[in-house]
Amino acid sequence: MADRDFHYHDDFTVTDEMKSAWKEDGYILVRSILSPKEMSILRPALESDDGVRQHAYGLPDGEGLHSNMCIWNHPGNDITGMIFRSQKMVDTAEQLLGGEVYHYHTKLMMKEAHTGGRFVWHQDYGYWYNNGCLYPDMMSVFVAIDRCDRGNGCLQVLKGSHKLGRIDHGAVSGQTGANLERVNHAVNILSLVHVEMEPGDALFFHCNVLHKSEQNKSDRRRWAFVAAYNKATNNPVKEHHCPRYTPLYKVPNEAILTCGNKTDMAGKDFLDPTKDDTVRNPKRLKTK
Repeated sequence: MADRDFHYHDDFTVTDEMKSAWKEDGYILVRSILSPKEMSILRPALESDDGVRQHAYGLPDGEGLHSNMCIWNHPGNDITGMIFRSQKMVDTAEQLLGGEVYHYHTKLMMKEAHTGGRFVWHQDYGYWYNNGCLYPDMMSVFVAIDRCDRGNGCLQVLKGSHKLGRIDHGAVSGQTGANLERVNHAVNILSLVHVEMEPGDALFFHCNVLHKSEQNKSDRRRWAFVAAYNKATNNPVKEHHCPRYTPLYKVPNEAILTCGNKTDMAGKDFLDPTKDDTVRNPKRLKTK
């Protein structure tokens, strides 16, 4: 459990305390940023064979298990797009990063019961640096779809590790991970936090925060969103399959509940894993 977490409410705004936690720890945990009613609309859309899951693939963890995921570059107009275009998500990202942001990509991460694979220690900027992003003016937002706890492979972070700067990344157990010698030194001096979350909670974390997750050998699945925002002034200097600056059109928070589009994926631009050199040995999944 994170030691400095905050609770969403109707007049929620980023406070000085939140900014201090972001600066010192590298993250803030916002409880219930998605309401139970919003979650009740989101879940069936995600579970539909006609939605984002039709673009999923499996990623082996090097230890016999695998996690399933799908990635898209643009938010689109379906309910997942409304969530990451909503004022409560975008305004929080902009206040923490200190300026306009755009949607870099979103992942649906699916660790199924008994088979969900681990993810090795890494920084998101360990990947994004090579995509032409010159500055670490980027963040990820991890949103729990299911309860995430130690039993089903919750996210683990090293508190304050964003202050280490970017660590070199390379092949680790079939994935792309941070240099293990460097990581082992960091583990010895920084606090390890198991981020246990309820459905609808969101962890906003800096792109240089070291994080990992263990296998899910429980009888419960562990699904989550991970959305990435890039600061508009950090427009990548080269073409890449992840998008360069694209204006993000915010919507009112109410748009999540009123969105009638559950499965129209137009404009989302899903990743072809065979074109991403950080993805090794992907396996296409069948959802039907």
